[in-house]
Amino acid sequence: MVFGEPLVRHIYTADPSAHVFDGRIYIYPSHDIEAGITPTDEGDHFDMVDYHVLSLPDFGGPVVDHGPVLHLRDVPWAEKQLWAPDAAEKDGTYYLFFPAKDRAGIFRIGVATSKSPAGPFVPRPEPIPGSYSIDPCSFIDRDGTPYLYFGGIWGGQLERWQSGSYDPSAQPPAADAPALRPRVAQLDAEMRGFVGGIRELSIIDASGAPLLAGDTERRFFEASWMHEHRGTYYFSYSTGDTHFLAYATSQSPLGPFTYRGRLLEPVLGWTTHHSIVEFRGRHFLFYHDSTLSGGVTHLRCVKVAELVHEADGSLRVVDPPARPHA
Repeated sequence: MVFGEPLVRHIYTADPSAHVFDGRIYIYPSHDIEAGITPTDEGDHFDMVDYHVLSLPDFGGPVVDHGPVLHLRDVPWAEKQLWAPDAAEKDGTYYLFFPAKDRAGIFRIGVATSKSPAGPFVPRPEPIPGSYSIDPCSFIDRDGTPYLYFGGIWGGQLERWQSGSYDPSAQPPAADAPALRPRVAQLDAEMRGFVGGIRELSIIDASGAPLLAGDTERRFFEASWMHEHRGTYYFSYSTGDTHFLAYATSQSPLGPFTYRGRLLEPVLGWTTHHSIVEFRGRHFLFYHDSTLSGGVTHLRCVKVAELVHEADGSLRVVDPPARPHA
C-alpha cells in the first residue's frame, strides 16, 4: 500500500475506524455500493447492506479483505442503511458498533460480537436501549472505562432528538444559537448498554463560548472520533457541508472540549469521516475520498496519512492534493 492511495480497489470503502489488535491494524469501514437511489440531503443514496473488515500487518504489507462480516439481513431490528461502524475489544471479545434505521425509519445503534477481530460478527436481536443517531465511536480510557460517542445532524437525525425524544417535525437551531452537540455515554460492563444516561459533549471556543449553529466551518456535523495522547483527549469530527475535519481538546473524555483547529483539508467528494490510530509509536489518520470512483460522492475509498502531534499539543494539518469538490 502507498500513503495517499486507496487501501483497496476491488470494493468501495468509507468511514474507516482503525484499531490495533494483537499487533495488527484492523480497519472497520462502510462498504459503499451503487444502490440507484437519487441523492438527498438525508443521505438516502448511502444505502449500504454489509460490512467488510480490512487488515494489514504494517504499512509495507498487503491489505487483507476478510470479506463480509455482517449483513443487514442478519440484523433482526434493522431495515436499511448500515452506516459508519466502529469496533472495540474487551476480555477477548470484539464488539462491532453500527448504526442502521429501524422499521420506523429511526437510526439506532446496534452491537455485534465475535471472538476474532476479523469477524464474522453476530448481532444482538435489539439495538442498544435508548440509542439513536449515527457514527458510533468506541473509546476505552486508560482506567478501563468504555465510552461510546455518537451523533450526526441532517441525515443523522440529531435535530429530531433535541427534546430528548424523537420528533420528526423538529427544526434545526437558529444560526445564532448554540450548535447541536455530539453525544457520549458510558458503556456497561457487557458493552451492550449505557450507564448513567446520554450526555451532550460541549465544544467551546477559546473564550469559553459554545460554537454556534451558523459557524459551519467549526461546528460539529458528524463523524465523532476520540483519541488520547500524553494526557490530552482529542475529540475530532467532520464539519459536514464545509468539508473539514476539525478537533477540540480537553483534560477529560467528557469535556468540555476547546476547539483547536483543522486536521484535514477538504478532499474530493462531499463527506469526510476518519479515525486516528497509534501504531509503533506513530499516529496515522485514516480517511476517505471519492478519487477511486472519479468523484461519485457515495462511492468512496479509504486512504491513510501520517498525523503529527506538535510540541504544543496541536495537530499538524494534513493537506491532500487539491481537487475540486464533486
